Amino acid sequence: MDGRNAGRTWLVAMAVAWLVFAALLAALLTSTGGMSWRAAAALALPLSALAQAIAWSAQYPCRSAPLARMSLGRLVLTHASAGLLLTAIWMSFGKALAHVLETAQHWTGTSVQFSKMQAPLFGAAFSYYLMGVAFHYVLQAMEASRKAQERVLESSVRAREAELTALKAQINPHFLYNSLNSISALTSIDPARARDMCVALADFLRLTLGMGEKAVIPLRDELGLLEKYCAIEKVRFGDRLSLQEDVTEETKDCLLPPLLLQPLFENAVVHGIAQMPEGGWIRLQASRNGDRLSVTVENSWDPEAGRSRKNGVGLKNVQRRLEARYGHEAQLQASAEENVFRVRLQFPAETETRR
Repeated sequence: MDGRNAGRTWLVAMAVAWLVFAALLAALLTSTGGMSWRAAAALALPLSALAQAIAWSAQYPCRSAPLARMSLGRLVLTHASAGLLLTAIWMSFGKALAHVLETAQHWTGTSVQFSKMQAPLFGAAFSYYLMGVAFHYVLQAMEASRKAQERVLESSVRAREAELTALKAQINPHFLYNSLNSISALTSIDPARARDMCVALADFLRLTLGMGEKAVIPLRDELGLLEKYCAIEKVRFGDRLSLQEDVTEETKDCLLPPLLLQPLFENAVVHGIAQMPEGGWIRLQASRNGDRLSVTVENSWDPEAGRSRKNGVGLKNVQRRLEARYGHEAQLQASAEENVFRVRLQFPAETETRR
């Protein structure tokens, strides 16, 4: 609810409270005090308006005597003093108003009838003040609860951001470790290919540099990163590595954390393609179903050579990053069927216009 609607709702509530309390006062003055309805209404409406102001002013003693930090005796003394003073002012106003009405409107007996009703009127006004006190204490409790929730949420967000930063920081060292190992192996057997791989690695790191500070990027940008990564590995594996892509156009604008899929491709290369003398393939599929994005990375692999894959850093990193950003709304499923290893990710489909 915006500020304008909230203010309008508050005014309506105040008007309803004013009319209800005025009706109760008028009923009390007519039924018990014997006053005419005209005189009772003329008294009740302004008295009820003043009662709203008194109930509203109860917020100040409530602020000076918060429930959480004040003893019961201090609370009783504070509100009894404020309530008695404000009710006395209210009664004095009512008595003066009754005298004015009797003089100006020639409603004989109005002052006397009001004076006879001082005790019940005083009790009604004092009770209304106490209702205002209770109302403001409830508002204070709601505000304290809201601020506590905001602090918890802020703390959670900061913790999640810190975790995401730590997880993102793990990607580059792990990737660089594998890449530099590959370059080291090539330097002795094929220096030219090692040099080409260094150039491709520099291009990849240059591309990721501008994305490191972003929380999310479009899938199309992630695909560009994967192409750079595969170009690096192509230098080493040549025709032993093939890439298949089945990505619908509508998914390319969907957002995801940067370098989320790169560890999956790296796993596919390290634990799949590299373990097979004849090489193999990596297939990427992405589709959108309503407000859910599904991304699947599959690759050929040798089950005997790749048994340690499920304990790798890559899958754990991806899963923790998904949980850190999307919580229980994200899923990661890894499975192996014969000579195919599959990782399927599902998480909310976000775009720049629907974040």
